[in-house]
Amino acid sequence: MFLARARYRGDAPFLWAKKDSDWQSLSWAETARQVAGFAKALRQLGLQKGDRVMLVSENRPEWCIADLGIMAAGCVTVPTYITNTERDHQHILDNSASRAVIISTAKLAKTLLPAAIRSSEAEFIIAMEPLQSTQQGQLSIHNWHDMVNGTDADVRATEAAMATVTRDDLACIIYTSGTGGAPRGVMQQHGAILHNADGAATVLREDFGLDEEEVFLSFLPLSHAYEHSGGQFLPIGVGAQIYYSEGLEKLASNIEETRPTIMIVVPRLFEVLRQRMIKAVEKQGKFPNYLLDKALTIGERDYKGNKRLRDAPMRVLLSRTIKPKIQARFGGRMKAMVSGGAPLNPDIGVFFQSLGITLLQGYGQTEAGPVISCNRPSVGLKMDTVGPPLKNTEVKIAEDGEILVRGPLVMRGYWRNKTETDRVIFDGWLHTGDIGHIDDKGRIAITDRKKDLIVNDKGDNIAPQKVEGMLTLQPEILQAMVSGDKRPYIVGLIVPDPEWTLDWCRAQDIKCDFADLNDNPQYRSALRAAVDRVNADLSVTEKVRQFELTDEPFTIENGEMTPSMKIRRHVIRERYTARVNGMYKD
Repeated sequence: MFLARARYRGDAPFLWAKKDSDWQSLSWAETARQVAGFAKALRQLGLQKGDRVMLVSENRPEWCIADLGIMAAGCVTVPTYITNTERDHQHILDNSASRAVIISTAKLAKTLLPAAIRSSEAEFIIAMEPLQSTQQGQLSIHNWHDMVNGTDADVRATEAAMATVTRDDLACIIYTSGTGGAPRGVMQQHGAILHNADGAATVLREDFGLDEEEVFLSFLPLSHAYEHSGGQFLPIGVGAQIYYSEGLEKLASNIEETRPTIMIVVPRLFEVLRQRMIKAVEKQGKFPNYLLDKALTIGERDYKGNKRLRDAPMRVLLSRTIKPKIQARFGGRMKAMVSGGAPLNPDIGVFFQSLGITLLQGYGQTEAGPVISCNRPSVGLKMDTVGPPLKNTEVKIAEDGEILVRGPLVMRGYWRNKTETDRVIFDGWLHTGDIGHIDDKGRIAITDRKKDLIVNDKGDNIAPQKVEGMLTLQPEILQAMVSGDKRPYIVGLIVPDPEWTLDWCRAQDIKCDFADLNDNPQYRSALRAAVDRVNADLSVTEKVRQFELTDEPFTIENGEMTPSMKIRRHVIRERYTARVNGMYKD
């Protein structure tokens, strides 16, 4: 798909990044040349078809070139998060048996290299930016620039080689957190990615008049399946340009500079933007606040299907005052922003829709390409649904309410994990672990989750059992339950170990009264030290930011544990709702 697009688009700009305060582009033809050169260099290192290549980098043009080059060499991309800990890198390296690792910066190499040195399979490090050493143990270090430009790239030869690749061939292994803790490698075949790119393009083309002049701004991690398919391969499929954001702190200015037409986003971004917009209008005086209130009131009525003719004059006023200003903050030509990765609060969707910004909620998971469905205006935007399935995607509801999916988008399985594969895929249907129903217009509504996996408000997956297991390994902690679904960070409910507590009280020469200890600063400080020890070995998204103590241990008798000694999350959440909510007040 990429090579066909590059041949057609030629010298038109494709990949954009900011260098020395200016946006600079690579053309489609030059990108194809670099992809072909990198693929040839990988083969010259001795990499064979099916070999895994780990990719650790922030979003940048080299990420796209590396990904396509790996695939063009017949190898398999293993993208990983730049926030991963050394332990995370070690697990993925060992599990995937990656022979080569591409790393962007010396800073990221500090976490990655120790794991790569211990890996029994890793042989090559390819550095996008210079590293101090040229060899680390059994690893040989190679320069990205030399590999991309050091061979006589033959795009036609690469096209011929790729003609032998089928939709069933493995394209990448994307690691996603499982409920058991250790990340599992989702095997995505070329056909799953192509299915997603085609299905998403069809929605945008039919509802928004998608064309070859589209501009995407990429800022979600490309190591996430959502951005990988939606923010990279979807724009490639439609021949669009991709700008790489400088990061979240510069996202607002990047939007105004690049004026994107399509963006792939997460709900948390809109929650932040909504708060900022309301505060900004509040400072502007009575009339702007009046206009905002009117826009939201009319938008709410329209959304509910109660459109009134007498609102017409106010609509005209809004279209000439507040709405253009809001749209200008999004670049002025935004066709749609597609939200996914985490559930979207319907009120947020209605808020932006009322101000002239179309926000579409999608649904999916890494195991399904990852996009399963997406809202679209032609069917009717209903913010508490995730829209109808993409084309060539079958969805049905099991007897217990679980959402099942079948089609070319479903993964080949979990890498080297047949047990888990057989647990989620049988009779050709992917069992999503989500509970829901399908409405009379074919839109999927998700009502609950069978699985315990936490999805924070940025769309990151966190396995609670992993964090809880690490917490309870500390001598100070007997039991723990962490929360954070749809929230900005992880918090924990902790049951202190009674024996450790007794020893601590004796050492402090105080009476061991658990009720009094709850408010003892020194006691809480000792428990905080235990949590901090665990946090040191967790990634940024997994860290437990706040904790509170429970009134008593989790037991079978109080209904907070099952007979098989598993904690009953819904029971504990209900009992300690106020305490959990209190940890997010700041």
